[in-house]
Amino acid sequence: MLLIPAIDLKDGHCVRLKQGDMNDATVFSEDPAAMARHWVEQGGRRLHLVDLNGAIAGKPKNESAIKAIVAEVGDEIPIQLGGGVRDLDTIERYLDDGISYVIIGTAAVKNPGFLHDACSAFAGHIIVGLDAKDGKVAVDGWSKMTGHDVIDLARKFEDYGVEGVIYTDIGRDGMLSGVNIEATVKLAQALRIPVIASGGLASIDDVRALCAVEGEGVTGAITGRAIYEGKLDFKLAQAEADKLAQG
Repeated sequence: MLLIPAIDLKDGHCVRLKQGDMNDATVFSEDPAAMARHWVEQGGRRLHLVDLNGAIAGKPKNESAIKAIVAEVGDEIPIQLGGGVRDLDTIERYLDDGISYVIIGTAAVKNPGFLHDACSAFAGHIIVGLDAKDGKVAVDGWSKMTGHDVIDLARKFEDYGVEGVIYTDIGRDGMLSGVNIEATVKLAQALRIPVIASGGLASIDDVRALCAVEGEGVTGAITGRAIYEGKLDFKLAQAEADKLAQG
């Protein structure tokens, strides 16, 4: 079980939002590259970056901070990045910059043809991000619910050739209320590709619960607020996950 520290970028700073609200941001670091280094030193084996401004603008907005992070740790661990990815040129630029995986979220739901083209052009580098509540997919930073069933959509995207799915239960993200294990497992069981859990990871108990379902296809979990607020010791949590994996 891979625990993946999140670095959410807003105006060049590392922040966390509550329930995706840009006006409810807590700044945790003015130096995202130093934060990336910190998580690698704590045992992180992958990083999750989000360009929050980019997600709203529909184009990259924190590129200098992203490049600084890649320069700092990109040779050591893979980095996945989402937020505002709307065209193939942006994907190509990020991959050229040294990003390992590009995450397509809202654009995948609204424009499946774009996701299909991205998977064809950049095979092995595209992850889809699906945000859902009560089994239905949400888009536009969770402001709009769609009628799409998350499992049906994920299966379609699997056929396109996405590398994996990041599944966020938007009722729980940033609220430290625990991961929705049941919904995450249900999705993973329906797919052949890996599912990464996101939203609500709050404690070592959540880590243990996720490790127990790793065999179902849940291969990782993104963690943000809990590790920044000290409710979850990242180093200990990853060590515990590794220990459980060894049985």
